[in-house]
Amino acid sequence: MEGQQQQLLLQQKEEERQQQEQQLPTLLDDCLKLLRGERDEQRLAGLFLVTKVCNKEDHNSIRKVYDAVGVRFLDRLLRTGMRKENVSGGDDDNRDAYLQLSVTVLAAFCRVPEIAASEDMLLKIPSILQIMIKPSASSILEECYEFLLLVSTACEDGVTTLLEAGGMKVIALQIPSLSDGSHTLELSIRLVQLILSKISIDSVIKGYFTELPVVVASIARQFALSQNALKFELLHLLSNVLSLHHSVHLQNALGSVSNDRWSTYIRAGIVDILQNRVAPVQKMQALILAESLMTMLGEGWLLGQMNVPDIPNSIPPGRCLLLVLELSRVEVAILLNDLGYLKYEASSCNTEAISVKKGNLAIVFSLVEKIIKLISHAVEDEGNIICESTFAKVISGLNETIGVVLGYLKDGKDHGRRKGDDLLASVRVVGSYLAETPLACKEEVKKLLGYMLSVEGEDEQSPFLSACFLLPMLCQTTMKIEGATILASSGGYKAVVECLVKLICPGPHAVEDNSCIFLACDTILNLLLKREQIHVQLDESVFVPLLRAFAYWAEVADGASIMLASSICSLIFESTSEESLSRYTEFDDMVIDNLSRLVVKGLARRGQDMFDGAESDADLHEIISAGYSRWSNRFPRIRSAVEG
Repeated sequence: MEGQQQQLLLQQKEEERQQQEQQLPTLLDDCLKLLRGERDEQRLAGLFLVTKVCNKEDHNSIRKVYDAVGVRFLDRLLRTGMRKENVSGGDDDNRDAYLQLSVTVLAAFCRVPEIAASEDMLLKIPSILQIMIKPSASSILEECYEFLLLVSTACEDGVTTLLEAGGMKVIALQIPSLSDGSHTLELSIRLVQLILSKISIDSVIKGYFTELPVVVASIARQFALSQNALKFELLHLLSNVLSLHHSVHLQNALGSVSNDRWSTYIRAGIVDILQNRVAPVQKMQALILAESLMTMLGEGWLLGQMNVPDIPNSIPPGRCLLLVLELSRVEVAILLNDLGYLKYEASSCNTEAISVKKGNLAIVFSLVEKIIKLISHAVEDEGNIICESTFAKVISGLNETIGVVLGYLKDGKDHGRRKGDDLLASVRVVGSYLAETPLACKEEVKKLLGYMLSVEGEDEQSPFLSACFLLPMLCQTTMKIEGATILASSGGYKAVVECLVKLICPGPHAVEDNSCIFLACDTILNLLLKREQIHVQLDESVFVPLLRAFAYWAEVADGASIMLASSICSLIFESTSEESLSRYTEFDDMVIDNLSRLVVKGLARRGQDMFDGAESDADLHEIISAGYSRWSNRFPRIRSAVEG
């Protein structure tokens, strides 16, 4: 019985709809007659009737109405509502009604792209913006935003006119107070999207340094709160605006926003996406946004609290960390597998697909490295805010991920491929992890060390960066005989020496930060000190370019550098002679003279407190002086400089 009643009700509604459709042509004709009338009262009546009978999707009918009413009357009606002119028969009490009617019909007319793109509509943008800032405009804000969006979309100069008329200032003023989830808010966000798609973000940041941060903060809040398709549009918008390229300038600007919760809202929105079933492309976009925020605000952003009043469900501090790591781990496995197939097994090379996957790989690798850094700082921090169970999960996930990356490097080695940014990035992420846990994946690293040190990027002429990425790990492992043996037997020491030569000689690889130089020096020093225990014959010719580099460095280096260079030279001299080295063209008179001065400086520094590591200074001096006593007879020119 109840089902029959519902069916009858639906049937009755359908009949009413059909009757209304049959009446529309007659009503529309009545409207058009009124709109073509000679008196303003007739035209006003026609416009009021139009708002009730015209379907917004019926562009043909809207066009007829627009042609009938005429541009001049629309202009007069708008100016009357703005208290700039009178429509015949109007009075002050009706002005707000005229304004509402004017904006409503203008927005309706602009649903026809040809009308929206007209010069008449473009010229009304400044007037609409003036209306929007009036206190009485709250009831027509939705129509105002709709008008601006339609005209700015349809007209080539729409966005430029909008910005020049102060559109960004109006949006920044209003967007924080618009109701959550309202259509007006959605329209304002779409207008921002349009602006940023037409004007470079750099230009917007530069031109609207005050307004853009307010807009971004409001969008960040909506990103956290939205539970519909708009959330993904906001995700894409925030990813573009907060990308690495713009992060520094925008971060400075965002620091001035009174509501500093914007980064917390973004974290909550990212968690929302990563913990729900959404398309893989959306999850990847969320990772891109997370990487941008960590670049801007530091790795600690990943562990921030979610204590914002309008997000009812509290999220544990480690939740975002675990979600980002888990998805990054999955993406690393998928991307490396896909790249391996495309590069080594696919019948044809899809360069575009490879390029996209390499770009995504760079993002997830960056996230993994930042998490490694975060965990490292957490271990050093006595007030550790990562709970034990979360820490264990992170370590397990990182171990698994590094294992997958090492597998990809093995695949590259097996296929004889040593050049590629993907391979170099793989070496980098492995180096980042092994710098914190040098003994992790020991057997795999032992087999792949020589290969990893031979990997070079697309734009490199020879391996360099791969050695730089592995130096922190090598410096630690070569402190033990086993680590020194692995480096020597794999031939990897040659790459370290070549890297050090490039670091200290003038050229594109020269660096201001000496940390890499010291790591390379310590690694070579560790190796040479254990030369007798490792039972591996080191190639003398490898060290000749290094001696030449030290000869140059001796002229520009400071005290600590002099001691390191002098001690390494002393250890090299122990297994050779001046006569033997003179056979190499690189070892000329100028080199031996500079090295002589270097050794003299090293021997003379005993007891001088010229840098902080006094104990280290003494150890290095011992290496130099003890070595000198053993090899001085084989280097007469150096002995002459020391004793003369």
